[in-house]
Amino acid sequence: MQTVAITPSGAHLPYEIKHMDDIGWETIRWPGETGKMLFHPRPERPTEPNAGILRLEPGAHHPLHNHDFAQVWYILSGEFKIDDTLCKPGTMIFHPDPHFEGKFETATGGDILIVQYPGPTTGGRPIYAGRFDMDKRRDVADERTDL
Repeated sequence: MQTVAITPSGAHLPYEIKHMDDIGWETIRWPGETGKMLFHPRPERPTEPNAGILRLEPGAHHPLHNHDFAQVWYILSGEFKIDDTLCKPGTMIFHPDPHFEGKFETATGGDILIVQYPGPTTGGRPIYAGRFDMDKRRDVADERTDL
């Protein structure tokens, strides 16, 4: 991590630089997904977004489910079907707060850049611990998917 000096007034914080090769792949809650969250909320930094790369194996999927935070996805590689829409590299998807994520699947696998951030209207916060750093994935039936 690289940082720069704080401004003389101390009013603004410096930027941070992280490289994805400095962080290992972690198990994510949905089948066939791993990720590298370069930034994520912690007690000392609760408004930091979940930001990083999702890597999806061919056949990865998740069911329709909802969230109270906002997020943006940018497809880097692979093809992904969300409900009945095929999304290819270069596609950006915005999920406002609150939002639902449609049925998601991929035959090709691929990588998605994601940024999840506190919902400006709901105040809902993205969750890192227990979702992006799982020791063992739970069965999809045991995940909250209610709408």
